[in-house]
Amino acid sequence: MSARGRRTFLQAAPAALLAAPAVVGAQPAIRWRLASSFPKGLDALFPAAEQVAQQVSAATGGRFQIQVFSANELVPPFGVLDAVREGTVECGHSASYYYIGKDPTFAFDCAMPFGLNSRQQSAWLLDGGGMALMRELFAGYNIVNFPCGNTGAQMGGWFRREILTVADLKGLKMRVGGLAGQVVTRLGVVPQQIPGSDVYPALEKGAIDAAEWVGPYDDLKLGFYKVAPYYYYPGWAEAGPQLSIYVNRAAHDALPADYRHILEAACAAAHLGMQARYDARNPAAMKKLIEGGARLRMFSRDILLACQKETFALYRELAASSPGFRKVFEPWNRFRSEQHLWTRISENSVDAFAGRHPVE
Repeated sequence: MSARGRRTFLQAAPAALLAAPAVVGAQPAIRWRLASSFPKGLDALFPAAEQVAQQVSAATGGRFQIQVFSANELVPPFGVLDAVREGTVECGHSASYYYIGKDPTFAFDCAMPFGLNSRQQSAWLLDGGGMALMRELFAGYNIVNFPCGNTGAQMGGWFRREILTVADLKGLKMRVGGLAGQVVTRLGVVPQQIPGSDVYPALEKGAIDAAEWVGPYDDLKLGFYKVAPYYYYPGWAEAGPQLSIYVNRAAHDALPADYRHILEAACAAAHLGMQARYDARNPAAMKKLIEGGARLRMFSRDILLACQKETFALYRELAASSPGFRKVFEPWNRFRSEQHLWTRISENSVDAFAGRHPVE
């Protein structure tokens, strides 16, 4: 991403969205289709793609239209990347860690276990060199990527029974995404990759014993507490999971230059909007979950240390076997270490104090 592009994204470009250029009326009418990995019922997550479409249309006087389709309307939830790469659709909205089977490096574009929180993820991408690395990765798949949403720190998951020790993880069938599935496999968990719409039935029928999804707002809507009452935190697997808009390279390059800038600005605005929705809605949802019978639990120190140990052992193995992963991991890990030193002094300290000493 160019310096100009970074400035546009960092500022969310409100002016670009409110003041379409006078020349836009002379531009061609363009119609795209967007395939989402998410169902419409997730109304804090799915609307990010709709917001992009609405703002692109508004800023071009309706001449650039993007029709948004939810999961399974055009392609399966985990088929979005291939659909965009092949040109079946012009663009998509997805979580890049769904595609680690193609290349584990995709996880950096979404969430790494014991990785970056949402602010740190944006900092790494937009001013820490991450975007250039991700653009290089996606170029190999005929895609131009744009950050488009973050849920903020997620929860650790729903469990049908209490998990007190590392030994309690052995044999557990758990819906868990991204590299976290490979981490918990090393501790005896049997990971399952299941779309969000299928998680509740799997828990209810006992096909799985546990599931991580997002956090209180979405989890309340999906009703997990009714069939798996133990709600664990912290979400060490996803401290700041980012969603992305994928755009087919040929479709992107065929856009007029002003349309490309408008699309980028719309993604930036939607990126901020998703985080705001989750931050605003999660507290009330958590209260309702507790009132409804959810039993809040914190993972034990031993479990967290075991997961962290296996996480970085996995990273070392991936870096040794994959030059592409290593190329991203080394600068990312330096950035992560520096960020944690700073946030321990800044946000973490004031948040910890305020949490321990609430004012009535």
